[in-house]
Amino acid sequence: MEWLLEFLLEIAISAPIVLIALTVHELSHGLAAYWLGDPTAKYAGRLTLNPLKHLDPIGAICLLLFRYGWAKPVPVNTRYFKKPRLYMALTSLAGPLSNLLLGFLGAFFYVLSVYVYSQAPSDGFLNVVCQIWKIFNEYFVFLNISLAIFNLLPIPPLDGSNILFSFLPEAALSVIRKYQHYISLAFFVILLLDTRILGGYVTYFLSVAVNWVFDLFVMPFTFIFF
Repeated sequence: MEWLLEFLLEIAISAPIVLIALTVHELSHGLAAYWLGDPTAKYAGRLTLNPLKHLDPIGAICLLLFRYGWAKPVPVNTRYFKKPRLYMALTSLAGPLSNLLLGFLGAFFYVLSVYVYSQAPSDGFLNVVCQIWKIFNEYFVFLNISLAIFNLLPIPPLDGSNILFSFLPEAALSVIRKYQHYISLAFFVILLLDTRILGGYVTYFLSVAVNWVFDLFVMPFTFIFF
């Protein structure tokens, strides 16, 4: 029964973070495209902080449970771009960068919460509040970093693929586009089978990257508070 309570508490803490992370991610895509000349996202009502406009239920659940997920893609029309390839790369990069920025800002509050928790009474209501605040900030940083790194993978339909496509020669790009649905399907099947059959190598690589960035973000604030 204790594990169930811990799981429900984790979901309750993670849910608002997932909504924030996915909303800011997709809004950043839309704003970048709009600033570069494409009004498609604006006309589609996607330049908003309303999470319901950006939510992909399956992607949100995956981010909630597995720390890697996605939102409903913002529509982009490259015909509005003066430099379609470059501007598409910048638009795609905006989402992961926004999550890295949120993660860095969250790292400040995480270290602050660790400091406050270390000064709080060892038991009682104040201790519980400080502990939940610390856990929330830790999840906030981890989830935003995870979303950024996962989406930077150069695999369709993730943001990293659009960044990669912007620099590939047209011949290679046409071949990849022809098979991108199969590539996407194969990648997500690998993710599903990774921990059970394939040895967890993909998950391990992503975890190492996320933890490295987490430590990098936390380090400067640790020097301030400790």
